[in-house]
Amino acid sequence: MRITILFGGTNKERLVSVASAQALHSVLPDADLWFWDVDDSVHETSSEVLLAHSRPFEDAFKPGTPGLGGIERALDQAQAEERLLVLGLHGGMAENGELQAMCEMRGIPFTGSGSASSHLAFDKVAAKRFAAIAGLKVPTGVALDDIEAAFAEHGRLIAKPSRDGSSYGLIFVNSSQDIAVVRDAAKTEDYLIEPLIAGAEATCGVLEKLDGSVIALPPVEIVPADGGFGFDYQAKYLSGATQEICPGRFTREMSVQIMEQALKAHHALSCRGYSRTDFIISETGPVYLETNTLPGLTKASLYPKALRVQGIEFSDFLQDQIALAAATGLKPRSGQTG
Repeated sequence: MRITILFGGTNKERLVSVASAQALHSVLPDADLWFWDVDDSVHETSSEVLLAHSRPFEDAFKPGTPGLGGIERALDQAQAEERLLVLGLHGGMAENGELQAMCEMRGIPFTGSGSASSHLAFDKVAAKRFAAIAGLKVPTGVALDDIEAAFAEHGRLIAKPSRDGSSYGLIFVNSSQDIAVVRDAAKTEDYLIEPLIAGAEATCGVLEKLDGSVIALPPVEIVPADGGFGFDYQAKYLSGATQEICPGRFTREMSVQIMEQALKAHHALSCRGYSRTDFIISETGPVYLETNTLPGLTKASLYPKALRVQGIEFSDFLQDQIALAAATGLKPRSGQTG
């Protein structure tokens, strides 16, 4: 079975994906590298070109090779060549279940959660409902038509795309001008609006092991630069002042709560392999925000940081995820009849 790192994508998170691919390639040097470009073409690229790309969070990656065709044609080739895909992808079709469904129909094994779980977790509104069913505390949603009344009641709101990641499009509503910004943004995509909850930001990874056991990794505390509110794209990837403290400076009891709730979210959303769930730590305990089925795996990302604190080498994590993917035993589903 040929191991292939698939990275890039057609959505806004393709820049983060390139940085994840660099980290993946550093411990899987013999894996093939396939870059999925914004025009939907897939290109086989080289180690030299990938590692020479020095500003992945800011500059678009250029593979420098002819395309294999669109993603569907590339997956047909992956099926024919019995490839296993290590997904160094984030957001869009890569994380909303569409790519996973295309792989499942062809019987292509891949790392991370399956199509149904990915689709569910990617929709923040639906994920909140399932998290609530699992007993997690979730923020109250605000309808766009009620945003003025909610702002008057709560004083501060937060708005974010219902289906996006890496904190793209995050809007903090602190004034009437911000309400106008939200209304304008909501013309082009669905937005989730909630009261802004005061408290520390935390995230907690969950890991499935080869023996079938599932564990929560040490929680990470996120302290945005300059005391700012919110872990947006700038704070995540471009600001050197944001602190990511692992294990977080929570009481033992609070850390246990965060870890237990991350596990509940992972199971409620039927995640596979690994996931990462984000929380706000309010005065009454953790409040669920979202679950990432393909969290960032860059050298600066939170999930690898938690792995290190847990004492798990990144290379061991990847080998286990590859083994889990191979063990799924997928069979092509297209063209079958009863």
